[in-house]
Amino acid sequence: YDIYLFVYTAAIHPDNPELVTASNAGIPMLTRAELLGQIMTTYNNAINIAGTHGKTTTTSMISEILLCAEMNPTISVGGILNSIGGNTRVGGSEYFVAEACEYTNSFLSFNPTMNIILNVKEDHLDFFKDIDDIRHSFKLFTEKLPSDGTLIINTDIDDYEYFYKDTDCEVITYGSDPAKSMYSAADISYDELGRCTYSLLLNGVKSDTITLGVPGIHNVYNSLSAIAAARKFSIDMAHIKAGLASFKGTNRRFEKKGTFNNITIIDDYAHHPDEIRATLGSAAHYPHNHVWVVFQPHTYSRTKLLLDQFADALSLADRVVLAKIYAARETDTLGISSADLCDKIKALRKDCVYIDNFDDIEKFLLKNCINGDLLITMGAVDIYKVGEDLLK
Repeated sequence: YDIYLFVYTAAIHPDNPELVTASNAGIPMLTRAELLGQIMTTYNNAINIAGTHGKTTTTSMISEILLCAEMNPTISVGGILNSIGGNTRVGGSEYFVAEACEYTNSFLSFNPTMNIILNVKEDHLDFFKDIDDIRHSFKLFTEKLPSDGTLIINTDIDDYEYFYKDTDCEVITYGSDPAKSMYSAADISYDELGRCTYSLLLNGVKSDTITLGVPGIHNVYNSLSAIAAARKFSIDMAHIKAGLASFKGTNRRFEKKGTFNNITIIDDYAHHPDEIRATLGSAAHYPHNHVWVVFQPHTYSRTKLLLDQFADALSLADRVVLAKIYAARETDTLGISSADLCDKIKALRKDCVYIDNFDDIEKFLLKNCINGDLLITMGAVDIYKVGEDLLK
């Protein structure tokens, strides 16, 4: 297992980062997803966490529970998990916990025994044709499960039964509606930092009280899927509760970076409208005077196709500063810019400004942020540098 995981994490092909060279180990050239899928076949339990958003957090929650229960998991997560000092951990041969991304259908190369589907929304529309294409991909992901496998699925997903109606695997449900969810939550409350405590409902009946170490109501539902997975593995509630309470988040997921002039800086990876809403929902329960968002849109296609949704989500902030669109893998052929998003936000009667370079953004913030404000740098790439520079 050490050799396989070393190849996966370190031996990246020099001409194509999606390929790994493993010829020295006697393994043919594979994509990283294909190699990860092969590694999974050597584990008794391969737990894949998928969804448009929430994957990193939920993968980390499950990992923390397994670590707390001393079950020695192997872990592959899409963020830095402080308890393992990175994003991978080589453990025993019983449990492999992996974040499963739908982009380019990479998760269809995996070989799971348990799949978790958190949500299915429009994203990666430079690859997928539309939401129906995305849903079909997640259905194929479910069909990768063996007949003795387990699907854990959120009942808040539209027509959630579609994903498993042609399979014979075990199905465990969770969500906001206790009437159709085996796992749900009630009596949700917040502490002074927006972290939730809630009553865990099993088939509509209160079973326990759960306290989370991370803020936001969206993490209540992420934690429900983690609890469902842990209980499937017969982990006792004491370890489940301890694991969830000890998880304080991964890097770039509502990560507190520090304070300057009594202004708190949070950094967050959110780059999809639903993620932005979740982050700003967390901010509403966090100490603040005004909530500022400095947002860096990611890719022209996502910005153009979800323009109205981005404007609506960002309007939840008190003040919005937009950076230049980060092109990533694209070229600017769609005639879209952050100025268009700025106009949409202003039309919703929210304060918004577009500034196309980080130096001028920092100068603007130094001039306009005041004592007690909460400043969130938000986006998938390097917008965090703005906050880090302000803290210097």
